[in-house]
Amino acid sequence: MQYLIGIDVGTTNTKAILYNLAGSALAKASQSYLLYQEEPEMAEEDPEEIFQATLRVIKTVILRAQVSGQDVVALCWSAQQHSLLALDYNYQPLSRVITWADNRAASLVQQLQKKGQALKIYQRTGLPIHPMGPIYKLLWLQQSQPHIFQQAAYWVGIKEYLIWRYTGQLQEEQSMAASTGLMDLKSLSWCPQLLDLAGITTAQLPPLVPITAQIKGIKNKYADLTGLNSQVITVMGATDGALSTLGLSGNQADTLTINIGTSAAVRTVTSQPKLDQQARLFCYPINQSHYLVGGPLNNGGIVFNWAKDALFGEQQTTASLLKTNDYELLNQIAATSPAGAHGLLFHPYLGGERAPLWDANARGSFYGLNRNHTRADMLRAVMEGIVFNIYDVATSLKHIVESPQQILATGGFVQSALGAQILADVFQTKISIPPIRESGCLAAMFLAKISLGLESDWQHLNRYRGEVTSFQPQLTSSQHYQELLPIYMRLRQQLTTEYANISAYQRKYQNEP
Repeated sequence: MQYLIGIDVGTTNTKAILYNLAGSALAKASQSYLLYQEEPEMAEEDPEEIFQATLRVIKTVILRAQVSGQDVVALCWSAQQHSLLALDYNYQPLSRVITWADNRAASLVQQLQKKGQALKIYQRTGLPIHPMGPIYKLLWLQQSQPHIFQQAAYWVGIKEYLIWRYTGQLQEEQSMAASTGLMDLKSLSWCPQLLDLAGITTAQLPPLVPITAQIKGIKNKYADLTGLNSQVITVMGATDGALSTLGLSGNQADTLTINIGTSAAVRTVTSQPKLDQQARLFCYPINQSHYLVGGPLNNGGIVFNWAKDALFGEQQTTASLLKTNDYELLNQIAATSPAGAHGLLFHPYLGGERAPLWDANARGSFYGLNRNHTRADMLRAVMEGIVFNIYDVATSLKHIVESPQQILATGGFVQSALGAQILADVFQTKISIPPIRESGCLAAMFLAKISLGLESDWQHLNRYRGEVTSFQPQLTSSQHYQELLPIYMRLRQQLTTEYANISAYQRKYQNEP
């Protein structure tokens, strides 16, 4: 028997799943790590902590599957986008990893936006105008941490660093390079003009390779620590966004995928680059014939978690006493409020927002609150606000791609029947929920099979997806949402003018007792 391991390096944890060559998952493991937020807008990670997490999950899945690590023929990597790490000439980190969630370049992005330079970056690269982009992080580092910028011999993302640690080879695949804001959308090569703008050279960046590229062998000490064969093949893999989408839909261009985990994303695959005139959506190449188009959102299930802790702390104790899941209990509470939450709206911008606002200063708000509203209404409004925000992004997407023939949704939010039903009612169409939870690892495994010549077409991945559960829209609820959505959209537009002001006030007084 031979085996494959799919690895997904996320923002707060790394997951691994071991598969046999028939595509059956035999074991999985997850390891969490810290997100450092020691000052306003900071969001960094320790690359060593992440590397150690990958060692643990690889070793764990081999042990749990009770197989020989010598029979694992390939690893394939999925990872978070937009990370940036400075390395010295010996490839040692000069700092922690700056993640996509880091907003410290926000004021610099605003300056470039006013000059029109940020729009030109989007038009050339497909990277939206937001401080998450590594090109903006580089410009910010020049100003704020010049000692690190000047010492840096190489600039990489977390996936490139991890693969270098294992193999000694520094490479970057094109889907990850696309999300840096430094790669030309058409030529799929580093853009000299943008490198000049960022103040770096091609020699400081890894050479670009396809997502199917292979590196043979890992360092002996890591083979010993994990139990892997030292000749195991590393397949470069792709971004978590690309692989999560391919893991759900194959490469079907008529499919819209929605993921609502801690954050959220709306994505589709196209055969040609598609740019939005208002720069609301990303467009990243996966390879020369597939492009990922869509919008990432900061505020998904993390907002529901906030409501759980802020509004229903004692219910968590009740759930424990009843020996039930506290999320199940809270969904039951939210279901006691009708569609529309008795006219209460919630804008879920608790952590700034990427799509559809691209505003790091965005803040959340309830609107329409009166004395008759209950905590159940507030919780229902939070769930509906998350979905309204996703619908807003999907509406933008419909302006540049054909209307989808099917919508596939995944993530913890839609594991509840109420969350999935709200999604169907707001979108007024059938929503299909595949049984797979780790689509990134699944797609990484399948990409390894393509790289090894064991599969030829992404559409074949559909046979691993399993039977979907479908939710049909309910007419009465959909009517409520069609009345509320225009109000939600108008309010969103009106509130935008004050986000910078309230954000500045919060920063000014954040340390007051």
